[in-house]
Amino acid sequence: MTPQEAQGLAMYMCQHLEMERQITRKILAALPEAQLDFKLGDKGRTAAELSWHLVQSERGFAEGIAGLSFDTWRDEGQAPRSVAEIVAAYDRGIQPLVDRLKSMTGEQLATPVSFMGMAPLPVVLYIGWMAHHTIHHRAQLSTYLRAMNAHVPAIYGGSADEPMAAAATS
Repeated sequence: MTPQEAQGLAMYMCQHLEMERQITRKILAALPEAQLDFKLGDKGRTAAELSWHLVQSERGFAEGIAGLSFDTWRDEGQAPRSVAEIVAAYDRGIQPLVDRLKSMTGEQLATPVSFMGMAPLPVVLYIGWMAHHTIHHRAQLSTYLRAMNAHVPAIYGGSADEPMAAAATS
């Protein structure tokens, strides 16, 4: 991949991250405070653990991409005990990292980097991995919300709680 190709791809993917970030924030903020210990099945994470994994994974991916190395991925630590703290950590930590990704040079973005021992790929491709990983866990959280009988925000279209508005007729 050329530096110019990597730069163009990064511009597109960072726009995608911006859109996804707003949706993810809505899902995190919709978690009912009293149900952070809720989990689906014996093997599931609690809502707090799953939401914290989502927040910390986005941070880990973005730091790894910006630093051209995933060797320093940190332990997530304990999830905060309130929805407000989880959302605040997301707000505080993710946007500055996306801004760092946007400022990377084409040469940096085209640099081959290994993720957890897998074949090295141009680091720009991990922006897509980051988005897909987030979407995957955000979908799990939206399922938790429905099982909690909580408000499920619209994601890509309406939900039962936030239906799409009907198109205006002329």
